[in-house]
Amino acid sequence: MNTPEKSTNDGYLRSSMGLELHVQDVMTKNVITVQKLESVMSVAKILSEKNISGLPVVDKEKRVIGIITQADILSIIGMRKEHTLKDLLKHMLGEPLPERKMGDIVADIMVAPALTIKAHANIAEVAQIMDEKRIRRLPVVDDDNMLVGIISRADILKAVLKKIQ
Repeated sequence: MNTPEKSTNDGYLRSSMGLELHVQDVMTKNVITVQKLESVMSVAKILSEKNISGLPVVDKEKRVIGIITQADILSIIGMRKEHTLKDLLKHMLGEPLPERKMGDIVADIMVAPALTIKAHANIAEVAQIMDEKRIRRLPVVDDDNMLVGIISRADILKAVLKKIQ
């Protein structure tokens, strides 16, 4: 579907806005992180208290090694993530469906490696990755895979609204 390109003064989103906004201008810079040996219960408490849905998992040097989400934690008690059409097609071809995760520490249930993005990327790239991979956040890393921020769907929405006002 082609969206007509309109001025942002009209209140309509321009089709090029996603190319104009960059991750470094939109991302959250003060990121709460966890390490792989932390308990799942302590992570669940952080997620609940801070009202966030996922956290980057970093090593001692702050390099991103994974991500842990509410869905990962809930899978421990048997709540499965929604299976995508892609999951179901793979299953029809003989691959097993993603199973319930088990464990007491972050390393047992985190998703690794985490998908990441560079700060100089534009938000159109981020939105495409999030849509294709059905994820809600991406850790932002430098060239050494060191965490410099995180970008979420909410960050993108705030930036777009700010730009059109």
